[in-house]
Amino acid sequence: MAAAAAAAAAAAPPVNLRQGDLVWGKLGRYPPWPGKIVNPPKDLKKPRGKKCFFVKFFGTEDHAWIKVEQLKPYHAHKEEMIKINKGKRFQQAVDAVEEFLKKAKGKDQASSHNSTEEKNRRNSSEERGKQSMGEEKHKAGLSEGKAKKRASSISSERGIKPLLKRTYEQSPRKRGRPPKDEKDLTIPESSTVKRMMTGTVAGFKWPPGGGEPAVCYQAITKKLKETGSTSIQAADSTAINGSITPTDKKIGFLGLGLMGSGIVSNLLKMGHTVTVWNRTAEKCDLFIQEGARLGRTPAEVVSTCDITFACVSDPKAAKDLVLGPSGVLQGIRPGKCYVDMSTVDADTVTELAQVIVSRGGRFLEAPVSGNQQLSNDGMLVILAAGDRGLYEDCSSCFQAMGKTSFFLGEVGNAAKMMLIVNMVQGSFMATIAEGLTLAQVTGQSQQTLLDILNQGQLASIFLDQKCQNILQGNFKPDFYLKYIQKDLRLAIALGDSVNHPTPMAAAANEVYKRAKALDQSDNDMSAVYRAYIH
Repeated sequence: MAAAAAAAAAAAPPVNLRQGDLVWGKLGRYPPWPGKIVNPPKDLKKPRGKKCFFVKFFGTEDHAWIKVEQLKPYHAHKEEMIKINKGKRFQQAVDAVEEFLKKAKGKDQASSHNSTEEKNRRNSSEERGKQSMGEEKHKAGLSEGKAKKRASSISSERGIKPLLKRTYEQSPRKRGRPPKDEKDLTIPESSTVKRMMTGTVAGFKWPPGGGEPAVCYQAITKKLKETGSTSIQAADSTAINGSITPTDKKIGFLGLGLMGSGIVSNLLKMGHTVTVWNRTAEKCDLFIQEGARLGRTPAEVVSTCDITFACVSDPKAAKDLVLGPSGVLQGIRPGKCYVDMSTVDADTVTELAQVIVSRGGRFLEAPVSGNQQLSNDGMLVILAAGDRGLYEDCSSCFQAMGKTSFFLGEVGNAAKMMLIVNMVQGSFMATIAEGLTLAQVTGQSQQTLLDILNQGQLASIFLDQKCQNILQGNFKPDFYLKYIQKDLRLAIALGDSVNHPTPMAAAANEVYKRAKALDQSDNDMSAVYRAYIH
């Protein structure tokens, strides 16, 4: 039967869509969102391959090329979409569509009224023309002789042409040609429905996930870089991961810093039920507006949720969150799950795992590799270790927040791997700063150095972004300098614990300590550059 249904759906004639239509667009893993088919910018080429439409989404500044099979007519599927999609941002988008339709209908009624008046004026002009022609004919009939009749006839024809010319000049515009200011006006609701229903929509299904992304090569979005968080439609690059089905488990999240904010935003976008808590409660407001619930304490969040994630700054904060007053441990009971995403040392995470499991809870460490922008975009790399079953239960959450995840075995392994990754990154950043300052003091162009590096084997987004930060003097944090220094310190301690030398990391650590002394702790890690110029 399933095969028959699929065949029937495939055999159904396609829905006819064109510019100006209101649609439901499916962009990658995001839920269907209301939009309008519009003209793309002149300098934006249409992707090759399957037929696409350029869609502007309501309630957001997002635009994207969407494949035709990922589009549904708005009116025909409105009730269906409202049932399966919840959230304040989604409702605001639907309200924006309805407001747009209301205005479009008002403009159409005004246009219809103007057309009626125009028709009356035209009829009146034609009637006056007929009367005038009758008078001319009457005068011609009274004239004597063939020559006089002929002259009268010519005179009559000459009289008609100017009259007809005047009649058309009196019309404000030719019939069927819209005025310039109505170019982008969507046809009113009744006619829009007729056009959208020209094809059979019964059995219309979204293509299954896991194939090519719905967005065709290009998605144009406006991200909320100033606030360090994203709107419900901002993380367009996550579309490459395909569609996901959110877990039905209740999710908790503790800690809404640079990384945590982007993670929670993406969990909400993908339809997860999320309860949030942050030490500074005001940071929760944006996420409450997007559909999250508010937890009063870490213990309350853990006790009311199935899986609780946490992402805080350092080992002390991680311990305080679990062991402190109204902490995580007080909410743990058999079956409750705790996932620590903080970058800490292996000893700290092992201690936390022991106390959680001793209360019957399940524990997973899952630190993330990335920065604020990658967190906002849902493109983090997740390193997990601990309870393998819990790792699998977190599958939809990890897909929402990251591009890939690794399971590394027993508790402590992810912490060690994360510190090694950040040790390499921090040391590389210090070397970049050292190279740029050496270029400057020897009279070489820093921009030329960057251009050369970008053409060689070291070329990377990280290299380019951090060099641009330095060249522009923009050290707005994407990864706090104080945190990369903390990770270097922990990585050096990890090397000491196994008697392994880490001289490069140790040298880089000293430079970051110098930058901290110059009050650069809360700037981006690229501000380590300032340690070389003071």
